[in-house]
Amino acid sequence: MPKNTIAVSLLTLLILVLGGCGSSDESETPVYAESEAGSGEASSEDTVSLLIEGEAPAIISGPHQFTEGPYWHPDGFLLFSDIPANRVYRWSEADSTGIFLEPSGNTNGIQADTDGTLLLAQHRGSLGRLSEAGRPFEIFLDNFDGKRFNSPNDLTVHSNGTIFFTDPPFGVRDEDRELDFSGIYIITPDGTPYVFYTAFDYPNGIVLNAEENRLFVNDSGAGNILFFELDNDAIPHSPQFFANVGEMGSGLGAADGIITDVHGNLYTTGPRGLIIFDADGQMLHRIPFGEQITNLEWGGEEHDILFITGADHVFKWRLNTTGTKKR
Repeated sequence: MPKNTIAVSLLTLLILVLGGCGSSDESETPVYAESEAGSGEASSEDTVSLLIEGEAPAIISGPHQFTEGPYWHPDGFLLFSDIPANRVYRWSEADSTGIFLEPSGNTNGIQADTDGTLLLAQHRGSLGRLSEAGRPFEIFLDNFDGKRFNSPNDLTVHSNGTIFFTDPPFGVRDEDRELDFSGIYIITPDGTPYVFYTAFDYPNGIVLNAEENRLFVNDSGAGNILFFELDNDAIPHSPQFFANVGEMGSGLGAADGIITDVHGNLYTTGPRGLIIFDADGQMLHRIPFGEQITNLEWGGEEHDILFITGADHVFKWRLNTTGTKKR
């Protein structure tokens, strides 16, 4: 994408991408509303009381321009990206919020490789890596078969080193696109990339379950969540429907970030807030928020704190479960 189109494209991202996004007035709109129970039966005693009485999402940072990609670092701090600000921020209880990386390549999703190197899904059409805070990032992949990626969005890493990432066309003008599909990709441990699914219009959130035998991916457009079975080499196959959270434009936001916990529950942002499903795809809870929420991450010493990024703010919320957290 030419440099002079980046700002325009990012504005398009904020206005068009997740349907109806907007800032909230804290004096008029609550941070969140009480949970609405789902129609599904809890799959075990562990899932019955995921929400702790008296605990609620609390704002820890903001306002920002548009936050995404939260990642809890094993050294005890949270990283999150602000896409249009072209920054990655660092937050901790002790030091509050500060700039961790600028420029960031308009980073969206953040994840760690098996050796601890930070991987960056960069909105401007590339994947970057960062081995040390304060150093410039290195682009390690920016095309598929010689054609520029659309807008790498989110990524997850298998313990064998396989990287999975999504590449929707958010913020990319039709005349600037070089790929005529929106792909879900795999990068094998030897560094070879290939696309394994192209049926989503807007592939977005991507995550492995605790056992690493299933890969979940959602589509912001239709709101569908699929899962792929993984073979012993972490190669995905046999896509199956898991759940639907609602189409883009049907509420504040869209299907976006997803994570899982050790009991097999799946947590996703959607057009009507935070939705929690059990392992069978039955909705357990839906928690409306007063602003669009975008992505999720487990953190804290016990990995029982849910960090939530939004259009304006970043939240934390202690839950009665343990999140799936690889590194």
